[in-house]
Amino acid sequence: MPGTEIQWFPGHMARTRRQIKESLALVDAVIEILDARIPYSSRNPEITKLLSGKPTLTVLNKSGLADTSKTDAWVSYFKNRGQTVPLPIDCVTGAGISKITPTITEMLSEKIKRREAKGMTGRHIRVMIVGIPNVGKSTLINRLAGERRAKAENRPGVTQRQQWIATKTGLDLLDTPGVLWHKFDERRVGENLAFTGAIKDAILDTETLAAALLGRLRETYPELLRERYKLEQIPSRDELSDFELMNLIGKKRGFLVSGGEVSTERTANMLLDEFRAAKIGRITLETPVSTARGTLCD
Repeated sequence: MPGTEIQWFPGHMARTRRQIKESLALVDAVIEILDARIPYSSRNPEITKLLSGKPTLTVLNKSGLADTSKTDAWVSYFKNRGQTVPLPIDCVTGAGISKITPTITEMLSEKIKRREAKGMTGRHIRVMIVGIPNVGKSTLINRLAGERRAKAENRPGVTQRQQWIATKTGLDLLDTPGVLWHKFDERRVGENLAFTGAIKDAILDTETLAAALLGRLRETYPELLRERYKLEQIPSRDELSDFELMNLIGKKRGFLVSGGEVSTERTANMLLDEFRAAKIGRITLETPVSTARGTLCD
């Protein structure tokens, strides 16, 4: 809901914000990781304010799960606003990872030249990694380090403290805990974070969430839904509500309990899992045009 207070992490947010603010003086640059499926919703506005003035490379992770044409639209959006062009990457496949170190080196070329003029050669570049929970910070660090140095799991809240990790590419990386902000001013932002797994499923009503996801997908990707769940057509809402559509899909999959009723819980979990794994297809939930705040890159 718009303006909903998120009560389970205000202390965590304040602590992480303080850690980031204190550590900014120690780093040369920042890598900000956004989810390519929700570039607008996955940017923590409170952290963005803290990074003002610090050279920042934005990467759009999980691009292999996102709609390529919409990722291109987001890259153009950043570029047209005079911001550093974001790099689409995928930490699971490794796509785009090799471009990160050269891009940061180019961003800091003047600073590196000044250091070399003072005889400070061979010094590693210190980079802070920031992003919301489950966006791929630890996986990116492991990719850049060339080995498993940071704990990485496909669930939010794994990294609990800051840690320095050296790489063989000349970067020293400062990992930070992923954290959400205290209040979502837009309902869709909260939904997008829940759809993609940035908010723990254990505290959510997954059946309501899955029905809401279906509502989005029947508007934006009806053919992918139809093909994945072998539907003759996607009925209009006048014919079937989002919850009724979920029941239809559950019946198609054979998710039945005693009495022939559909197990909506099992169906909901399946829908969320298949969306997150791109089994429905490569999907992006928002475009620059569809975002309301309009200050994503300011």
